[in-house]
Amino acid sequence: MKSRIIKIKFALIVFVALLCQAAVIAQETLYPFSDKGKYGYVNKTGKVVLPAQFEFADKFYDGLAVVKQGGKRGFIDATGKMVIAAQYDQKTDGYFSEGLACVKQGTKYFYIDKAGKTVITPQCEHAYKFSEGMARLQIGLKFAYIDKTGATVIKPEFEGGWDFKDGLARVKKNGKWGFIDKTGKVVIDYKYDETFEFSEGLTNVRVGDDKTGKWGYIDKTGKVIIDLQFDRAFTFSDGLACIRIGDYKNGKFGYIDKTGKVVVTPVYTGAYFFNDGLACVSTSPLVAGSLKDAKWQYIDKTGKLVITRGADYYSDFYKGLAYVSYAGVLSYIDKTGKIVWPPSAK
Repeated sequence: MKSRIIKIKFALIVFVALLCQAAVIAQETLYPFSDKGKYGYVNKTGKVVLPAQFEFADKFYDGLAVVKQGGKRGFIDATGKMVIAAQYDQKTDGYFSEGLACVKQGTKYFYIDKAGKTVITPQCEHAYKFSEGMARLQIGLKFAYIDKTGATVIKPEFEGGWDFKDGLARVKKNGKWGFIDKTGKVVIDYKYDETFEFSEGLTNVRVGDDKTGKWGYIDKTGKVIIDLQFDRAFTFSDGLACIRIGDYKNGKFGYIDKTGKVVVTPVYTGAYFFNDGLACVSTSPLVAGSLKDAKWQYIDKTGKLVITRGADYYSDFYKGLAYVSYAGVLSYIDKTGKIVWPPSAK
């Protein structure tokens, strides 16, 4: 009897240990990597948590990640368990957002929950992820918006439409862009030739054509906060926005703050958003508007170069790591530039 009790206690200890290990895996951020044509996941230290076994693997969203097997896409949890079988075709926005994922089979789109149950079957040409409780659909040549019950909240009347962010969505009518709220009410009139989504309370807008028009920033009331003065402007991220002075063939990129003050001088031939406090930039030569033999480095918000080794292509930091290529070899680096996962070492 005593030995039986000991065995039961040991089994319980093992079971609890396994549960704790699963909980730790579920809590840590996992990063997809590619090795010899297959994909797996590493953790922040570069340790392989899920070996390379998938035909494709994406980041985790809402606790699940899209992976590809047998030419189809399904979803795994952080332990690597396939919780929704690989049965869907490739689809933009085909990941979980706000508890639902937009997936495609053949020509049909569906919204599924985390159990894989179909909850919405829209009749549309294209469907997109949920954002702030709303999802956009392309119906014929027009865009509409539905809620999580599948009800059409905003009828198809727009030539273009994008996700809701900061409570507003940018939509297009009669060749001009404006913004609507979640009832479909126009809150910023259709008067811009180009806009992007709101981010951190502001959005970038353009008046004029792509070559000669100027960009600036407005708030959610439509008030101009930063004058339309830039040859190109991008959305705010981490408190700064990338802007370009000069045309696409010869212009240089820098960064401004929310007052419009230039905080990083426009000296870069290529530049991207700030993420995790760092931005990917390049000073490689421009040839006919394209970077030649581009190498990408990282700067902080003062413009100081903090990672000097040039990567083969740009890559944003995501929760402390960036997936880069050095001389054709894919690696993960941390914010000091240290390689934490080189394929050759695994």
